[in-house]
Parts: sequence; C-alpha cells; structure tokens
Amino acid sequence: MDNYVTIFDTTLRDGEQSPGCSMNKQEKLQVARVLDELGVDVIEAGFPAASPGDFESVKAIGELGLGSRIAGLARARQGDIEAVARSLENCKHKRLHTFIATSPIHREFKLKMDKQEIIDGMVEAVEFGKQWFDDIEVSAEDACRTELEYLVEFFQAAIDAGATTLNVPDTVGYTTPREAREMFKYIVDNLQNADHAILSCHNHNDLGLAVANSLGAVDGGARQVECTVNGIGERAGNASLEEVVMALRTRHDRYGLETGIDATRLYPASRLVSAVTGSRVQPNKAIVGRNAFAHEAGIHQDGILKHAETYEIMKPESVGVPENNLVLGKHSGRHAFRKRLEALGFSMEDEAMNELFDKFKSLADRKKSVYDEDIEALVLGTEQSGPWHLDAISIHTEVVDDDQSAEASLKLRYNGQAPRIYTGRGDGPVNAIVNAIRAILEEDLHMERFQVSAVTHGSDAQGRATVRATIGPNRYKGTGVSTDIVEAAAHAMVSIMNRHQQHQGRLPDEDRLKAAV
Repeated sequence: MDNYVTIFDTTLRDGEQSPGCSMNKQEKLQVARVLDELGVDVIEAGFPAASPGDFESVKAIGELGLGSRIAGLARARQGDIEAVARSLENCKHKRLHTFIATSPIHREFKLKMDKQEIIDGMVEAVEFGKQWFDDIEVSAEDACRTELEYLVEFFQAAIDAGATTLNVPDTVGYTTPREAREMFKYIVDNLQNADHAILSCHNHNDLGLAVANSLGAVDGGARQVECTVNGIGERAGNASLEEVVMALRTRHDRYGLETGIDATRLYPASRLVSAVTGSRVQPNKAIVGRNAFAHEAGIHQDGILKHAETYEIMKPESVGVPENNLVLGKHSGRHAFRKRLEALGFSMEDEAMNELFDKFKSLADRKKSVYDEDIEALVLGTEQSGPWHLDAISIHTEVVDDDQSAEASLKLRYNGQAPRIYTGRGDGPVNAIVNAIRAILEEDLHMERFQVSAVTHGSDAQGRATVRATIGPNRYKGTGVSTDIVEAAAHAMVSIMNRHQQHQGRLPDEDRLKAAV
C-alpha cells in the first residue's frame, strides 16, 4: 500500500545498545509482547551472532507466536546469517536484516574494500540468506555520507539479488530533513523496479533531527521507518516511535499516510521500556513525557477549559495517558490493581497476578499510597533475574574516634539452593555491601557511580538505588528499589552480579562459593 508506513521497531537491538539500557531475556520478552500489542509491524529482536545471550533472546521472541514480524540482524557474513536462521527457525513471520557499510570513510578505513567488493559481498549475503528467508532487508551503513550514484548502484544490485526492503541509515545523525527528502526522491527516481522493494529510513538523533529526518524521508518516498520507544539508542538515540507515529497521525492532512499502530498503547509501552531499562523519560518529552499535556500558564489553562483544542493538538487519552492519576492503597482491591497494571502496559497470568497482588499489599502496609512507579518496581522486581537472590540483609555500624566502620551480612540464595551468609566490611554500609560482593566474585569490581532517588514523593517513598560499576573490562548498571535505601543498594549490587554472570555465560566455581560462606 503506497499510503501505508511500516513501523520497524529496534528497541530490543539498537535501543538496547544505549549505555545502561541492556535487558535480560525475560525483560526482552515483556517488551516484545508490548510492541506486538502496540501494532508494530517488524520487531528487530537482536543480533544473534553477537553473543549466546542475544541468540537465546531472539530465539525466545521468535517462538512467542506474535503477530509482528521478527527480524534478526547480521553482518554480510555467512556465519552471522546462519545464526539468524538458527535463532528464528521456529518463527513463522521472520526477516533477515543484513548490513554492510558503503560510505567512503568506511570503505577506506574500516572495511578496506572497494565499491564493487562491497556490492559483491552484499549480493552474496542476500543470495545465501534466501535459503531460509523470503523477507530480506539490506542496509547500507552510513548511507547518508555515501555518494548518491553509488548508493543507487548498491541498492539496484540488492533488488536484483532478491532484497525486499532497502534501508538507508543515517548512522551518525548527520543529515537534515531537506537532504533526507531529496536523497529518497533521488533513489526512487533512479532505481529500476523500485516497486519490488520498500525503501526504509533509520535515523540517529545526534543533531536532534532524527524524527524530522524520518518525516523528510517519508516525504521523499520511504515507506518504512525504523525507530525505538522513547527514542533510546546509540549515543543521542534513535528516531522516537511515538513521535513519528503521532506526527503522521496528527498531520494526516499533510502526509495522508497510515500506520498499524494502536496509539492508545503508546504511553503504556513508553512506561514499560522506561521501567525495564531504567532510562527515565524527560518530563518535557513529546507525547509521553510527564509534562506533555500539562498546562501551567494561566492563559493556557483558561483556553483549555473553554475548548481543549485551543492549546492541545492531541488528547491525552489518544496516546493512552490514563484519564485519572488513581493512587492505590492498602484498601484497594484486585480489580483496581489489575486495571492499573494494564494501564501501565503489563499483562500477566492469574497465578503471577495473585503473587504480585500479595507483594502490593505488603508494600501498601509500609506506605500510605502506592503510585505507578511503585507498581512498576513490583512487576519488574528489585534485582536482575539470575542465579543470585537476596533474601535478607543485616548492617552493623560503629563509630570510634570519629571513624565509622560497617559490616554487611548478605543472606544470598544461589540457584535456588539453601541460603548462605556472605559478609564484607567497609567505611560505610554501601562500601561493606560492595566488599561482600567482591569476595564472592574474586574479580576487580569498581563502583563508578552510586545514586539514590525517591521513586515517588513523601517521607514514606521507596528509594531507588542506581549503581554503575565495572567488573574487569565490562561495565554494568544495577537498580534496586526498597523503602530502605541500604537494602535498595544491596539489590542493585546483586543485579550487577547477575548481569555479569549472564554476560560471562558461566557460573562461579562451587568450591569458591563454599569458601566464601
């Protein structure tokens, strides 16, 4: 359909590459389900050849039986393509997305290949992928800094080889809306059999132009937009899915284009991705920010009361913002709790719902009011899923001659086994917790950043501890939530320990665990 724009979401691949936004397998499955409910046409689930963890996540998403098409990324190499094929062998609706760089700077310094060698490599990759895939997307990395004549030659060879989607990435966020429009128009006008493939854009936000450039590309003939929820991604991020979708919808008079997105699911999807990644949405973020529909100026408030369209071009409910800010408490029932979960983008089976409701009641007994952020923390848990689980924590501090010392005792359960006590000492509670974790890992662990913030407001608010740490050469982020900020810090450190173990793909030595008791 010439008036239909395919929405290709890469939150789980390019979005996850944003520092601190990595997700584990269960979190990726949650996000994939929400993207499917949102109506995303294509979900790029990951880069299977990158790591065993990525392979398993792509495989699990492909086996969910979603309505969305599932894509796996591959370099123009047979090994990468085979990895995508194996990961999606049980997926009914699948796509191979293969890429190779085309710009002069990449040809000379990264690939050390000439123009024809790059085309030959791409054609070979497409033909190799046709063994398993009917749907193949080809990306010309750094396309926006590539000579237009060569870009057309490259894409012509891709069409002739059997590619069904041709992606034009602005890999470094360099182009402008006018340039994007003219580039796509040039490609459309000069490609033979251009109707045999869909033209796609993939814009980064280094100059704050990713959404504008995507709309420029659409003006020039692009009919697929690659984007992420909340615009997360490498460096300054990607084009924001919710902004692209609502721009096309709100200015239908200008573009005359449709998407398959259920806009009422945009806000819940945004909240889920924000909660899962720990990457909070800025208050003034378009469409889904806390202030997106807030009006403080008196003249604006007066106009809104008289007629909403005086200062609102969209209604909050059109993007799924709840009509009321319902606050739950210890007297709230299951029905109200389930409805709030759904408004926040979460869905779960009855057994999981009952378990979560019990946790909600326990939390409600400790604080007067339970807010959205509290519920998100309950759903996602306070630590990264993995073999380690914190059962309890005990802290003893003492001050001698103005010098403070602390001892932390962590009651940890490993792989469901009986809990054991691990201790550490330091000049404060958090330092003692870190030293206890160091004793378990026996690796060089360095805390780069420790931040505590209130999840909501009020003296009884839960505290969110965010820790960024390195273990050897690897950098991790952990988040913990509790009404006790020291306990929250312990959960954050256990989260980091689990992330590291999953990244390493191996379990610690059992003898060393016993020695650490």
